[in-house]
Amino acid sequence: MRFGSETATWYNTAVELRFFNAHLKGKGTADLPEAVMFNTGANAWREFAAWPPAAAAPAQMYTDAGGKLTWTKPTATGDSFSEYVSDPSKPVPHTMRTTDRRSREYMVEDQRFASRRPDVLVFQTEPLSEDVTVAGPIRASLFASMTGTDADFIVKVIDVLPNDTFTPADDECPEPLGGAEMLLRFEVMRGKFRNSYEKPEPFQPGVITPVNLTLQDVLHTFKKGHRIMIQIQSSMFPLIDRNPQTFCDIYRASESDFRKSTIRIHHSAQFPTHVTFGVLK
Repeated sequence: MRFGSETATWYNTAVELRFFNAHLKGKGTADLPEAVMFNTGANAWREFAAWPPAAAAPAQMYTDAGGKLTWTKPTATGDSFSEYVSDPSKPVPHTMRTTDRRSREYMVEDQRFASRRPDVLVFQTEPLSEDVTVAGPIRASLFASMTGTDADFIVKVIDVLPNDTFTPADDECPEPLGGAEMLLRFEVMRGKFRNSYEKPEPFQPGVITPVNLTLQDVLHTFKKGHRIMIQIQSSMFPLIDRNPQTFCDIYRASESDFRKSTIRIHHSAQFPTHVTFGVLK
């Protein structure tokens, strides 16, 4: 992805050099704010007196039937859900590349390879009618049920580019950018640790259970015409080791402990799965 400028050069000059001149050479003052952040999407540096920004108002985006993602809480009073079958023997890969080693390239990889899979749930907005800037941590609040007794929950936040996005004709952009699903942040919660890392707990099959996780901070502008997408899955191999999906000591698990599980993500008025952003106006 291109950010419209040499971000490292700007940071070295405007932040690092000022800091080292002030604190190592006694030249001037660094006079830096609490946070200097690069706003991806808008492709501009921002300074903030506090982080997360005091002006970032919490706002929820809710999953809904039909793969919808909206600012409106679901009104369905019945049991509304989306489901997938998670099979440890066929995990979702963390990259579409064929590789024998782990690299950092997956962090900028188009996520369309994952959204095409039946074991990845996809929720997205309509094309945005105006820019939306999010700042600070991202919190995911899931309501899940399953046929097994444990599962991983991986939540991805994605910026979906319009289909008519221009792709530069050079080797730095080998994949078409039109319709690309740009990964912004993701995080994993091993379900049995949802309430405590010291005291793991099994899931009760068929019982709707809250699972909460916090994604890393972000400063990003979803531009007008783009879509906001949330992907939910239960494997990301081999970046994340396979969960047997039975409640056990994973390091001593036998092959028979690794079982398929049907996992449901609920999105009703009573069980509103949602993601909370800090939105800057």
